Formats: sequence, structure tokens, C-alpha cells
Amino acid sequence: MSDIHLGTRGCQAELLLDFLQYHHAETIYLIGDIIDGWRLRRKKYWPASHQAVFDVLLERGRNGTRIIYLPGNHDEFLRQSHKHRFGCIEIVDNAQYVTADGRSYLVIHGDQYDVVIQNAKWLAFLGDRFYATALALNTWLNIVRRSLGLKYWSLGAFAKKHVKQFVSIIGQFEAAVATDIKQRRLHGVICGHIHHAADREMNGIHYLNSGDWVESCTAICELYDGTLEIVRWDETGYFGASTGLDKERIVAA
Repeated sequence: MSDIHLGTRGCQAELLLDFLQYHHAETIYLIGDIIDGWRLRRKKYWPASHQAVFDVLLERGRNGTRIIYLPGNHDEFLRQSHKHRFGCIEIVDNAQYVTADGRSYLVIHGDQYDVVIQNAKWLAFLGDRFYATALALNTWLNIVRRSLGLKYWSLGAFAKKHVKQFVSIIGQFEAAVATDIKQRRLHGVICGHIHHAADREMNGIHYLNSGDWVESCTAICELYDGTLEIVRWDETGYFGASTGLDKERIVAA
């Protein structure tokens, strides 16, 4: 799981708690931007549901689930702390994961491949402000839609899909990831960062993006046979495009 953004109003903590109730794993990878340090520096926002997510993960860790936290750009303070553990949670910059059928994947947040983050961080902060505004507008828009009996609709996801500049940025990011993974001679990559869930072959590598828990509410799970699938979660608990997942069959999330 990645891009939960605890500490922001856009975080879908209640849906994540529901997801965690039905899904258990031997290992949980938290692939960055779990806590939104950028937003918390400006304004403290930490409701009970956000603390509950943190508490559930800590409880899983104390009960034997391996919890691996790979910080992203919004929780980069964990990279700078030089601590390798937070209680039962392991903190690493990246990891290599081998599936049950022997395929090797780099697990990493992904901001390392983002040319905006690496070369113009001020622009990334500006983009974050714009995204927060879009999410606020999205909240009011969906209040109206619910009153009309319509389903949830994401303004941010629509923009990323249809606005040319967003599509270009996502394309550049994915191309940079694919090039690096081929150079490392790995089968694929599991990352987050761009809030755009994906599962496809790309330039000879298996590209998996876990999406986010702000809009898409997605995670990547491995079954006992080594299959990696995207799980989509909404108010009904519907699995979305990836069906057939059973909590007893999940090895890693």
C-alpha cells in the first residue's frame, strides 16, 4: 500500500480500515507517503480514524506480521532520521521482493524517478497545493452527487487521465522506472507516488503501481501462487477489476 496520506482531509481512512479488516498478510509493505509530513507541518489534522489505521498496523506488527516502511517524499523526515526501526516497523529506502514463483521486484516509493521532485521541489509543493484544492472541491461535488443518487466521481483522477500535461508526467515517470528496472535485471517494480494504480508489462518489465488511499483506494496483494493483483475497495467492499481475492490466500500486501 502507498500514498495513504494520513494527516490530510483527503485520506480515506475509514475505507482503509474496512479493507484491513478483510485482508491479512504475512508481510505488509508501506510504500511511502503514509503520513503526510508536508501537510502536517502547515496544519495539524489527525482524527481518530487516522490514529486507528496506525494502531491497526502496529497491532499487526506486534502479532507477527512483518511491516516494512519505505518512506516517500511526503514522509521524507523518516529518511532523514537514520532510524532503521520504529518499534515493530522496519524502515528502509527500498527493498527487493521475490514472489512465490521466483520473480524479483524492486519495491520503492517512486519519487526518485520524478523529475519535478528531483529538480524543482518548489513546483512539487505548488502542485501539492493545487491537488489539495482539487480534493476539497471534489468533496463538495460528491456531496451533491450523492444527494442525486449518483456514484462517487474523482475530479483529480479525471484530470490525471485526460489533461495532456498530467498524462505526459505520468508517462515520463513510468518510462524512467522501466529503464532503471531493466538495468537492474529485475522482473519488475512495485511503486506508488503518482496516485495512478497500474498493472502491465512495459518495455519488457512488469510495472505495478499501488495507487493511493485518497481517491482510487487500491492496494497490491500477492496470492500463494505468486500472482500479484490490484485490489480496489469502495463503500460496498467491491473488489473492482481484480476479483477472486480471499484474505486467507494473501501472502503480501
